[in-house]
Amino acid sequence: MTARSIPHAFIQTARLLLRPTSAPDAERAFEIQSDWNVTRMLSNATYPPGRQDIESWFSSHGQEWVDGTAYRFAIEQAGRMIGVVDVDGISGVEGSLGYWLEKSAWGKAYAFEAAQALIGFVFHEAGLTRLESGHASDNPASGRVLTKLGFARIDTRELFSRSRRETIIQCCYMLEKECTHPSL
Repeated sequence: MTARSIPHAFIQTARLLLRPTSAPDAERAFEIQSDWNVTRMLSNATYPPGRQDIESWFSSHGQEWVDGTAYRFAIEQAGRMIGVVDVDGISGVEGSLGYWLEKSAWGKAYAFEAAQALIGFVFHEAGLTRLESGHASDNPASGRVLTKLGFARIDTRELFSRSRRETIIQCCYMLEKECTHPSL
């Protein structure tokens, strides 16, 4: 069975529930991305966030799932959406891992827990075998999450950050399915 045939997949971890995002999540996402400390780390988001842009983005998630181009999950902790973890840009057996959480959820290993669960899903249910990811060079905490997940740093590149409205240095990482821990 492929992930394309599982449009309502839920993933339970020790502390979190990951569920496919839906249009109503846009309001909560708008609240989270209204925090400059969160949005400045997102290269494709704008600051201040545009409510219509976020609503439009969330309304496209179901079709992305059906098309197999992205799997986006709301991260819930104690029944509250605290962020998003996703794999997008899927082409063939490769995709790009991303995640963002509200500031009050930082430093609690939620990003690691959610990303680890999603990696297991895309490697075992969706048939992907390779993931890329990256973080702004001034966000070393995200680099530690990626390294702990088994990603290898492969390069740096210049990338235009829409939120910061400037070019930043992005640290780039890669993870191959055969290099992952069996729990992934």
